[in-house]
Amino acid sequence: MNQLQAGDKAPLFTLQDQNDNAVSLADFKGKKVLVYFYPRASTPGCTVQACALRDTKSELDELNVVILGISPDTPKKLTNFTNKQELNFTLLADEDHAVCEDYGVWQLKKFMGRENMGVVRTSFLVDESGNIEHVFNKFKTKDHHQVVLDYLTNK
Repeated sequence: MNQLQAGDKAPLFTLQDQNDNAVSLADFKGKKVLVYFYPRASTPGCTVQACALRDTKSELDELNVVILGISPDTPKKLTNFTNKQELNFTLLADEDHAVCEDYGVWQLKKFMGRENMGVVRTSFLVDESGNIEHVFNKFKTKDHHQVVLDYLTNK
């Protein structure tokens, strides 16, 4: 499946969070939601990205933006990641990668000469009506938060 684009309806989902509670995209109607997909909790790049979002959460809150991080990890692994990095936003477990597939981010990846299926690091800004407003797919993990803030404050 092709990756979703700006203007597409965001696929609805319900996943377990790091506290093993069910969280649905529909719970946030009326707010902007940054749905960010990352390959694996507690890896170096994913940690840098998550900690930068943690540190800019208050700025995103002021812009009425909720952060939802999604990876194919288990809720227990997300709990450990959240606690270790003192994350202040919701992480969701997409263990069967069905939501990743719905958003078109579960793709064949090449790394060190090997091919395997995995998450292509991508973020979607979902607007208050549930449509994809913007797709962030060209960024470095350390700059992701700034790319998102720049888009939100300069549009």
